[in-house]
Amino acid sequence: MNIPTPSRPVVLCLSGHDPSGGAGLQADIEALIAQGCHAAPTVTALTVQDTQDVSDFRVLDREWVLAQANKVIADMPVSAVKLGMLGSVEMVDTVLELMQRLEHAPLVCDPVLRAGGGGSLGKDDVGYAMRERLLPVARIATPNLPEARILAELPEGDADACADKLLPYCQNLLITGGHGDESEVHNRLYCRDGQQHTFVCQRLPGSYHGSGCTLASTLAGRLALGEELVSAVRTALDYTWRTLRDAEQPGHGQYVPRRLPLDFCS
Repeated sequence: MNIPTPSRPVVLCLSGHDPSGGAGLQADIEALIAQGCHAAPTVTALTVQDTQDVSDFRVLDREWVLAQANKVIADMPVSAVKLGMLGSVEMVDTVLELMQRLEHAPLVCDPVLRAGGGGSLGKDDVGYAMRERLLPVARIATPNLPEARILAELPEGDADACADKLLPYCQNLLITGGHGDESEVHNRLYCRDGQQHTFVCQRLPGSYHGSGCTLASTLAGRLALGEELVSAVRTALDYTWRTLRDAEQPGHGQYVPRRLPLDFCS
């Protein structure tokens, strides 16, 4: 008699497609497989990009996104939700509608507003809509410092200043470092209850395409597995650092994290 294999936790991913495979839904899928989770990818946008930058994008029709996600929700027990590129205010509203059916599932919001090369991945009002309407329903948001400044509407300012502006909107906030010249990277977790945690790692040379997607997806996977928040953040940061340490340069631009071991399929 065959004993059924226990199902892996399902993480619903709503994000854009990156044809270079470095970021977006492919990053989500690989990172979640590495955590022992099952990724259910819902495409929110199509992009024209490579490992250097994004040149164009198209947000999918709201009905198409709802149809994709609702099929998954009706078929599978969703244990967590991970957000990446949304691209429009309408897509923010779409996510809010979906979360009404998934109130039990922790939502990890990676506010993708700029590509690694600096190109925009959303209209100017998307950041405001995310802050006002989406962050309040998220278990945690994971912006890098430039994204945190956009969300906080601060042209300058450090992570502490951004957190002061953003914590009234969200339960937990992880602002990632690495955008300065410091020899060590400081990733700072701020909790609405007053807790603060700083995670320090060695700065790696080069720049990376898909590091934010990798981190947020891994964190969603750890929460789906039942890991406590602070521990899940630490695990996700450690895993992401290792993928950057082992990154490869398949194109002419940024390095791509190696999220799966070389012998994964052997």
